[in-house]
Amino acid sequence: MRGGFVGACSGAITIAAHGLGGGETPSENALVLLLVTCAAVGVWAGSAAASGRLPVLVLQLCAGQAIGHIAITIAAEHSHDLLPSTSMLAAHCAAALVCGALIFSAERLYRVTASTLRQVVVVLAPLVVDEAPLPALPAYRPDVVLRLLVSSGLGTRGPPA
Repeated sequence: MRGGFVGACSGAITIAAHGLGGGETPSENALVLLLVTCAAVGVWAGSAAASGRLPVLVLQLCAGQAIGHIAITIAAEHSHDLLPSTSMLAAHCAAALVCGALIFSAERLYRVTASTLRQVVVVLAPLVVDEAPLPALPAYRPDVVLRLLVSSGLGTRGPPA
């Protein structure tokens, strides 16, 4: 869940912060490069060992936005500085903090909701054990099938010579 959110939010917030900071709308080439980099950041965020802490999440979002900004800048069809302006950097940082807090809250709410739902299901839907014996399956083995298997041959098939 974390990897998908971090990857998607990194891409969306990179585009939004890039636009709010004075950058132009990215081209199709830049969007494809951004999609690939955000997918890689999402995989990294989903597989991180210390993924239960908020500072790690904000760091992953900042890294995703930095890589996304570089991807948009490299693929830009207009002249653009590789280093972001002050307003663009502030927009990226504020977006990373807000998005990190939202993802962290969503993860905590998911854990609480899932554990509560599990307890409710256990209470409301008790496991019913059926004590009735299962009927025996009939043993039907026709002789035709055995003859076909025996006469099928033991050789291997190959391409024609």
